[in-house]
Amino acid sequence: MPETVFVLNGPNLNMLGLREPEIYGSDTLDDIANMLDDKARALGLDIEMRQSNHEGHLVDWIQEANAVGAKAVLLNAGGFTHTSVAIHDAIKAVTVPVIEVHLSNPHKREEFRHKSFIAMAAKGTVAGFGAMSYALALDAAAKL
Repeated sequence: MPETVFVLNGPNLNMLGLREPEIYGSDTLDDIANMLDDKARALGLDIEMRQSNHEGHLVDWIQEANAVGAKAVLLNAGGFTHTSVAIHDAIKAVTVPVIEVHLSNPHKREEFRHKSFIAMAAKGTVAGFGAMSYALALDAAAKL
């Protein structure tokens, strides 16, 4: 049975493809999920793709990934990246490795995006490569 990687997406990521395509690209979250499904199969993995605009769901899902023995979590926390001590604490409370993912490079954007509560707790970060950030993070997860 293939190991599972949870791919968790935070607020407004359901709007990919419509929201500021000059920053986030034209791929939708469904496009990214399809690409990751294909890549995961090639790596001998399964993915569990989820999105929520609610912080508590992300906390619950991080804990769930740990409880079911997921191989890793790829987390694009969206705006919660810069504000959520709760998600930071959830990552610190589990043993499943969490890889932070960003479509854009937060350090090339507004100053408030330069601080990541997620990065302080995550195994690593992949940012700035558009939808390919997810694929690169999945490659990293496969090697953990």
